[in-house]
Amino acid sequence: MMRKMEGGGRETGKPLGVVSRSLSRFLISVSCLAIAACSDGGAREEDAEPPPVPVTAAEAVLRDIPVVLQVVGRSEAFESVTLTSRVDGQVEAVLFTEGQHVNQGDVLIRLDPTDFAARLKQAEAAAARDAALAAKMRADTARYVALKERNFVSEEKVNDIRTNEATAAADLAASRAAVEVARLQLSYATIRAPITGIVGARLVFPGSAVKAGDVALAVINRVRPLLVAFAVPERYLPQLRAARQGSALKVDITEPDHASGHFVGTVRFIDNTVDVNTGTIQIKAELPNADEALMPGQFLNVSLVLDTLKDAVCVPGKAVQLGPEGNYVYVLGADGRVDLRPVEALAAQDGLMAVRGELRAGDRVITDGQLRLVPGTKVTVQDSASAPGGEN
Repeated sequence: MMRKMEGGGRETGKPLGVVSRSLSRFLISVSCLAIAACSDGGAREEDAEPPPVPVTAAEAVLRDIPVVLQVVGRSEAFESVTLTSRVDGQVEAVLFTEGQHVNQGDVLIRLDPTDFAARLKQAEAAAARDAALAAKMRADTARYVALKERNFVSEEKVNDIRTNEATAAADLAASRAAVEVARLQLSYATIRAPITGIVGARLVFPGSAVKAGDVALAVINRVRPLLVAFAVPERYLPQLRAARQGSALKVDITEPDHASGHFVGTVRFIDNTVDVNTGTIQIKAELPNADEALMPGQFLNVSLVLDTLKDAVCVPGKAVQLGPEGNYVYVLGADGRVDLRPVEALAAQDGLMAVRGELRAGDRVITDGQLRLVPGTKVTVQDSASAPGGEN
């Protein structure tokens, strides 16, 4: 179809099919150019290296670091005695104040002594009677022996008299023993402190009836010195024995809520068997506790130095990471890229960790920013630590 003629009959347009084909070629050319431009830009973006990861680093150094075992223990009284009565009776007086410091031999409780005093008098009277009878039997024996020498009595009669004398002597010994028993029972009516320490709460009061060994009267704890009991895994037993040879094994003790207060103790007891249920061995340390700052029954933090690593490679503890195959650190190379090195953690103290593995003194390890790293990542060190324990 042709467009209409204008004026002198000149054709004013082209056929519509020709125009459509021209427009299509134009659009295809533009699209190809756009696709080529996008492809070239994408290739440039893929070839571009990501920016360096900002990290902090510190230098590994050689230091002597102690191998410290940290456990939780509980304090115990050096000596603890629960007072009970050795005789049946009634409490006459309680002579101590709760929480009082007492010395060995101090009178704490008195039982009513009336019954015991009467029993003692009765036993003494029986002993006096038997003593008089024994004296008579001795005199009779002497008289009958003299008569026997003049043949006035038979040998059989003399033997009977001697038997009576021996019986009277035995009765006298029994009576004297009964006197001692009565005297002891009277003394048991006065209950004294068997050790020096601190007495606890009053458990009986005047008028209370008590039976021998049945009712607790009071508890005395000796807290100077004090014991701290704790359990150590059995795998440390060889190190414990080695550390104890040559010198006393020291422990550092702190209260959980007061870490600033330190108490130094000495290991006095290592049990002779391992607990089969827990796989631990019981240990007790003794500390002076001169100011009585600690009391029996407290939970305490116990630090035990088993050994000292000489010239160990040490890095900040936060540089050591835990992976599926164990501990590792990222080491900064000369080209600004990091490399992964497996290590074994040996001991830690004051933010430092002694390690063993593919690491040498002078290597720079990454201390922050490890989550964005893989081996070969380029990094930029923002703040290097001048010392392994901290950053500038």
